[in-house]
Amino acid sequence: MPESAGLAAQLLRAIRAVEKLLCISAFGVLITVVFADVLSRELTGAGLYWASQTGVWANVLLVMAGFGLASADGAHLRPRFADSWLPAGWTDVLQLLQHFTMAVFCFAIAALSLGVVLGSWQLGEVDIDLFLPIWPVQAALPAAFFAGGLRYTIYAVCPELRPMETSALALEKSDGRTGADKGRDAGGNDR
Repeated sequence: MPESAGLAAQLLRAIRAVEKLLCISAFGVLITVVFADVLSRELTGAGLYWASQTGVWANVLLVMAGFGLASADGAHLRPRFADSWLPAGWTDVLQLLQHFTMAVFCFAIAALSLGVVLGSWQLGEVDIDLFLPIWPVQAALPAAFFAGGLRYTIYAVCPELRPMETSALALEKSDGRTGADKGRDAGGNDR
């Protein structure tokens, strides 16, 4: 593997590790907040005023981190009915175009969402329930899409680092690997 591909693989692993940490943390917060709110309702007859919005914010972080994890595992849903319409010899070029197009899309959405975040920051917008600024949570959008843009750029330039394409509905691959193993090589290393 060329040195640049090695550095790209390290960057992909680092991004994936951060996304996993964010996903697990956000899910933990979401579960804890919902449980605390239900417990409060059962014991006192009143919920926690901040629980609903905290749960929404945790869910935003969870979804944005999950976007990256799904793309790292090649597990995004996509229509496959047209896969056989073009000659099989075009597959490499089509995959290059697919990853390059996704990179451009992700960078464009990152730029647009960064504008929204900067606008919220400049206006000093705060959440009406929590009285906290909303821009830090909104920042998850440009961060996730920028990371996605980097990921798809690397996939376009270094095809050997692309994850194996998986079906979101497939429960088990023919080689016996399942779920989280789908984006890993035979040694269990992230691709």
